[in-house]
Amino acid sequence: MECVFGLVGNGFAIVAADTSAVHSILVHKNNEDKIMLLDSHKLIAASGEPGDRVQFTEYVQKNVSLYQFRNGIPLTTAAAANFTRGELATALRKNPYSVNILMAGYDKEAGASLYYIDYIATLHKVDKGAFGYGSYFSLSTMDRHYRSDMSVDEAIELVDKCILEIRSRLVIAPPNFVIKIVDKDGAREHAWRQSVQDVTTAAV
Repeated sequence: MECVFGLVGNGFAIVAADTSAVHSILVHKNNEDKIMLLDSHKLIAASGEPGDRVQFTEYVQKNVSLYQFRNGIPLTTAAAANFTRGELATALRKNPYSVNILMAGYDKEAGASLYYIDYIATLHKVDKGAFGYGSYFSLSTMDRHYRSDMSVDEAIELVDKCILEIRSRLVIAPPNFVIKIVDKDGAREHAWRQSVQDVTTAAV
């Protein structure tokens, strides 16, 4: 029951994701971070099959770093999103990845942006987006309350509303979420919303 969603505010972008690592009816852990830092001013939040999600996001991260190393300048958020879409499109004809992505970034010229990239290599620049079962509730909540001129505090409040709606409406709702933000000061972790703590089982 994965949930990934994000939005663009006034000079920043926020992405949030559940932190559950699940297989079949088992929950393996509740602190899996599904939002990766691509570079100092980009975030990539992903949902999908765990192996594909980890392998593909790391592949994108390393290639973005390689481009900056070779050329001395970083990719823009739009360029990184188009590179990611191109790699998914190429893989789609060979060995497709089951991964959906929200890419958030901040560029000096373009400001904050959010890109929606799904597993069949559809790319859209959006103001708000979501993947997973939680999207049924987070998208409708954002449709009702989202404004393009939102402050950081207002956006965090909206993210919390989405999390509350997911937890109360989804039959098997993920308990924990991580929230990250990117703005002119860079990409960083903002907060965790936890209702379940991971417990280490003592050896018997």
